Amino acid sequence: MSDIQTQFSALKQAADPVVAEAIERLVAEGEDHQLNRVNVLDFAAAAGVNEERAISGFLHAARLGLFDLTWNVLCPGCSGVLDAHSTLKALRHDDYQCGLCACGYEASVDEQVEVAFTVAPRVRRIAAHDPNTLPLWEYFKQVFWSSGVDLNHESFTSLTDEVTLDAMELPAHQKALMSLQLPAQFIIVFEPVTHTAQFIDVQGEPTRERQQLSLIYDGSHKPADNITLRPGPLHLSLDNQTDLRVLPSVFVAAEGLHHLIGKRKPFVTAKRILSNQTFRDVYKADNLSIDQRLKITSLTFLFTDLKGSTALYERVGDLAAFDLVRAHFHALLEIIASEAGAVVKTIGDAVMATFVRPEQALAAALRMRTAMDKLNEQRGTKDLVVKIGIHEGPCLAVMLNERQDYFGQTVNIAARVQGLSNSQAIHVTGPVISAHAVEAILQDAGIAPIQKHAALRGIADKIVVYEIP
Repeated sequence: MSDIQTQFSALKQAADPVVAEAIERLVAEGEDHQLNRVNVLDFAAAAGVNEERAISGFLHAARLGLFDLTWNVLCPGCSGVLDAHSTLKALRHDDYQCGLCACGYEASVDEQVEVAFTVAPRVRRIAAHDPNTLPLWEYFKQVFWSSGVDLNHESFTSLTDEVTLDAMELPAHQKALMSLQLPAQFIIVFEPVTHTAQFIDVQGEPTRERQQLSLIYDGSHKPADNITLRPGPLHLSLDNQTDLRVLPSVFVAAEGLHHLIGKRKPFVTAKRILSNQTFRDVYKADNLSIDQRLKITSLTFLFTDLKGSTALYERVGDLAAFDLVRAHFHALLEIIASEAGAVVKTIGDAVMATFVRPEQALAAALRMRTAMDKLNEQRGTKDLVVKIGIHEGPCLAVMLNERQDYFGQTVNIAARVQGLSNSQAIHVTGPVISAHAVEAILQDAGIAPIQKHAALRGIADKIVVYEIP
């Protein structure tokens, strides 16, 4: 058995075997472009498998060396890949610049950092492993734009036929000349390898006189220039001073271009990966650096605590109490993982978990309550009573005590809200209850939340909370 076959066998042991087999088929039968920056959500839909299991499968595949995991920083405007990092630790604090949109952005792990997977070169060599050899439009599709841009044959026919005046491959250290007829529109000369752009505002009376413009590509990230020219002929002189081929492309910034790059589809975000249990388990040393602070604009926190655990130990004895507490932890952790959450840490008899969306946390909370009832019934006791609090909001992802953790007022409020319960009740905040999917869950379950005003320790003003009876 070859090393690669051995790794696929290991993948079937570590991940869902159905997902592992689908990944193995993709590597064996997929076209080259299908193995570059795999959009795992697309893969899951095509393979008919659960998204979370698919994500877990690719994380294990990357850990085994079958795929390379990349954290791609995206432009929120055009969804172009501004930079690609092999580890989250390499994510910069300073702005990432997009030449096409002429804007700078601080990377947000909510929607601006894509997690994608490319087959490892030793497993199967594909064209994108040497992007300098990709045809011009394939470079745009496979390297410049992310897996979240919905590109198809029709889209690219539109790009090349309707919004592109000219495009060319210019080898390293070569010069070339483009002869263009400028329409009275806004023009962008964009080069995706160096991420540089020249904006041309074409306006005024048409001219028959040939206008001149020179562009130099030297690898420096200069802000996009904006010049005004008249409709008519243009000689565009291009000088590639870099060691790589460049791909200058002249676009008409019309509705067609905005329509093309505006067609989006879901992709796996860094936020979703950070709240994935498999990632937390197998990538412990590769999360964040000790001084890194990643802003997350929205994350849902769920805190639990076992009511009266100290009295429980006194009442039934250490051995029986430990057995009960362990059974309760096993049930909670299984539910969190199955609802696409991740356990951040356990503190005594308490659990802190994160979810990408509020409805996932509420679904988990309701299942936890039911699970405790079943455990009590099975063991002939009423000792397992779990208090639960849920809150959603902004936070910072940080490293604390060699473990990925979260910091901020959202975390504090979630923990304090959990402390409001004195029975097997769930308490949630306004941002959670107002989520449409949460409303749907409560309506389907026939549950009417009870509104309260609560003073939380360490929080200056009273806040509105809702008890889920």
